[in-house]
Amino acid sequence: MKKIVILGSTGSIGRSALQIAEAFPDQYKIVGLSAGRNVDLLCAQIEQFRPKVVAVSDTAGYAVLKAARRGKKSPRILVGSDGICEVAAESSADIVLSAIVGSAGLMPTLSAVRAGKAVALANKEALVIAGDVVMAEVRKYGGALLPVDSEHSALFQCMHGWTRDGIRRLILTASGGPFRGRKRSALRDVTAKDALRHPNWTMGKKITIDSATLMNKGLEVIEACHLFGMPLERISVLIHPQSIVHSIVEYVDGSYLAQMSRPDMRGPIALALSYPERLPGAVEPLRLEQLASLSFEQPDTKTFPCLDLAYQSMATGGTLPAVMNAANEIAVHAFLEGRIRFTDIPRIISRVMSVHAVLPASTIGVVMESDRWARFRAQEELTA
Repeated sequence: MKKIVILGSTGSIGRSALQIAEAFPDQYKIVGLSAGRNVDLLCAQIEQFRPKVVAVSDTAGYAVLKAARRGKKSPRILVGSDGICEVAAESSADIVLSAIVGSAGLMPTLSAVRAGKAVALANKEALVIAGDVVMAEVRKYGGALLPVDSEHSALFQCMHGWTRDGIRRLILTASGGPFRGRKRSALRDVTAKDALRHPNWTMGKKITIDSATLMNKGLEVIEACHLFGMPLERISVLIHPQSIVHSIVEYVDGSYLAQMSRPDMRGPIALALSYPERLPGAVEPLRLEQLASLSFEQPDTKTFPCLDLAYQSMATGGTLPAVMNAANEIAVHAFLEGRIRFTDIPRIISRVMSVHAVLPASTIGVVMESDRWARFRAQEELTA
């Protein structure tokens, strides 16, 4: 039986992972959970899964959780970033699912890595902002990173057993989001409600907006560079509206290997948690005879410039990916609150990137200072 810690247990990935644990109780035991502000759901998860230790992100949530658990057999309850990092390093855990959204997931992911854990990585930002440092720590402490993003899980499966020398290119697929086919002028007045209507996937708000701008695919390109040791120029993106082919590996002999499944995150989550085995019935199988077509097209980076901004940040390297990511987080949050237009998101990111003095991303301290600077600068751009 594998013992699991889930960081971000109340988010969409965390909830899906708990569904898998519930479906396979003889294979998985939940020993740790962390959550942000959804304390009511965390309380229900504690009742059902009986973890040893939990953590919440702030003192207000801690007080509510302590009060809710008064008189009950409670897990150890921790608070704040340090508490979440402690849960991530829980000694009894075999695998840690890192599913905290955004840069907040970096330090807990590093804590799990430094504890020598296998990490099922759903927090792409950890590699976007500090990929060199994270991968060096994985090698140093002997842990493992198992991809949870559907695209990286697909690449992981299609690359299995083959050397990098035989690979010509990695191709990440993207649905194109809710605005595929529209021109930039038609996006000026779209609302957050419009942008959150993803055609294929059910995800959290931030990643859904990133999908609409194509920034999510840009972040995944950077993640793939670090995760698979592949240079940027050998990673491409294709729009695939059906979201059935999750990624493709092109080999030097002209062969292509693709991974296909329904757009259901329980599939890649189950694979990461069960690797090297596979869980029977993790997702409903495809009915290939019912697939009308599978189509692919080049992304429209004039209408959706965030993808190019991500490529530019990785081509420059150093602290620029961290700055790009931080500016995007601020801009997306502002859009969700109705403070800026959808088309302002890439404008703000581009402006912040253009005035950043890039440094080598040699330490976590340097990365986090660049992140802090970019957030402050992006806030200034919101009113510019």
